[in-house]
Amino acid sequence: MKKLLIFGGIIIVLFAALAIVTNLQNKQKAEGNPYKKSSLHPETVKLLDDPNYQNIILPDELETKLNNQEDVIVYFFSSTCPHCKNTTPILMPLAKELNVDIYQYNLLEFEEGWDEYKIDATPTLVHYVNGKEADRIVGSQEKSVFREALENWTKSK
Repeated sequence: MKKLLIFGGIIIVLFAALAIVTNLQNKQKAEGNPYKKSSLHPETVKLLDDPNYQNIILPDELETKLNNQEDVIVYFFSSTCPHCKNTTPILMPLAKELNVDIYQYNLLEFEEGWDEYKIDATPTLVHYVNGKEADRIVGSQEKSVFREALENWTKSK
């Protein structure tokens, strides 16, 4: 019986150590991140080095741009959204090809964005003109749909 208790205790200590090490690794990865948060969802941590997720906009930055009546395109996504994981590798290289700046707003990290920007589903691409919403595309789409929208939205620039 004594051996069973010792063995059980060792297993509990090992699991606790594993949890602590994993948590510390995630915190180290989160340091200096573009989200300016000390703790990130593990799925967001996985995206930190992904070249398709390098134009993150923070809620206060987006609010400033809209209050300044700027024209911006914002890609609302969630790190856990499978449709976003399919859409982002299509959309972001297309934006680069067309020389279009698309800001990325992570709704998993900044949940207030769901209500504030009336987002019902991810991914959602929104075009703001003079700080007001002018158009949006909801859900995963073909590359041609995104190309047409981005070309139309940036014609006057």
